Amino acid sequence: MHASALARLRRSLLAAAVAVGGAVVCGVPAAPASAADGPREVMFVGNNWDGTADVIESSGDFARIGRIDVIPDKARRLAEIYLNPIKLAFFLGIRQGPGEGHDQFVDDMYATPDGTAMVVSRPSFADVVSIDLTTGAIRWRFPVSGFRADHMAVSPDGTRVAVSASTSNTVHVLDIATGRQLGSFRTGDKPHENIFTGGGRYIWNMSIGEVDNDFDSPSQDWLKGDRHITIADASTYKVVRTIDMRDRLDAFGRKDLSDAVRPAVLTPDESKLYFQVSFFNGFAEYDTATDTITRIKTLPKNPATSEDRTTWVNDSRHHGLSINPAGDKLCVAGTMDDYATVVDRATLREGPLVSASKPYWATVSGDGRACVISESGADRVTAIDFATGQKITSVPVGDHPQRVRIARVPAGWIPPAAG
Repeated sequence: MHASALARLRRSLLAAAVAVGGAVVCGVPAAPASAADGPREVMFVGNNWDGTADVIESSGDFARIGRIDVIPDKARRLAEIYLNPIKLAFFLGIRQGPGEGHDQFVDDMYATPDGTAMVVSRPSFADVVSIDLTTGAIRWRFPVSGFRADHMAVSPDGTRVAVSASTSNTVHVLDIATGRQLGSFRTGDKPHENIFTGGGRYIWNMSIGEVDNDFDSPSQDWLKGDRHITIADASTYKVVRTIDMRDRLDAFGRKDLSDAVRPAVLTPDESKLYFQVSFFNGFAEYDTATDTITRIKTLPKNPATSEDRTTWVNDSRHHGLSINPAGDKLCVAGTMDDYATVVDRATLREGPLVSASKPYWATVSGDGRACVISESGADRVTAIDFATGQKITSVPVGDHPQRVRIARVPAGWIPPAAG
């Protein structure tokens, strides 16, 4: 039997099994599903160098459920790139720069509100696509301005997705169902992290400047470009405010620190912003009401980590930050120092240093009890208990996992055959 016919037969048999009251996914019996069942909460793990996204349980044992190919159109995209000298130059530059010698096929991903599609930003292909979670086919594609797509954020109601176009200093805001652009706004150099605030009223974007050059010593910081937080109205897409952390860091007495804001999280009441900056093993606390930095936490260095800043991935020393639902614990990914740790927000005292291989991101489990980090150097995700700071479990995933996001898929979901 032809492989494609066999794949269709496999999906039909599995779907029939669900219909009669049970299914087997990846060899594990699944709970019966009915039309009345709501979406199933999961986690998406983007395997950047693979061009895949693993779907895992959002809590408990974090077991792998399936895998999605997020570059089903790879041959077509590569043909377009290789026929365009400018696109090819940027494609190869991404490979040798932020890709560390690899193509970057998935930076960020979210689910649509109904859980039927995964929306993915693909740096090397400079686009955002929507992947049907049942068929694996592309529903829509949005080419970003410039030559590289980066971090995304989804509005609280799940209907809009904001994506950073890092080479054009632009954030595009798209309708998550159709891919139609709703608006855009300009940012500082190399827009990176995006956060919806105020219940979806505003979008905060953090620009990180030029991370591809080797002007990495503190005395050369001015050569890294224009880095600031851009706050835009999420209805009009007009910029309403900018925050340059250079002045705030200087006022705190830390002229030595970069003002390139990397991953950041807000407390549940949005009164405090915690953020990492380039080259620093730690994070800062910013009071949003007084517009001042109130505390800075320096975390331990790994003595085995080179002090040559040019060897640190994309100017990051620590990259990955999350906060638990109660807002009293932070989880920090110490990327170049090969650990993650839970920090008490009141005292800023860190817990045990949990060994991890180049942890690149930190998020919160579905039940809110664990911090989940991506270990990009070991191709796994690891869960750490917020209460104890101790490791719970690790789960193998694909090549170079980076972003990890809570998502939903249909009840009884079966991955496409290619997964």
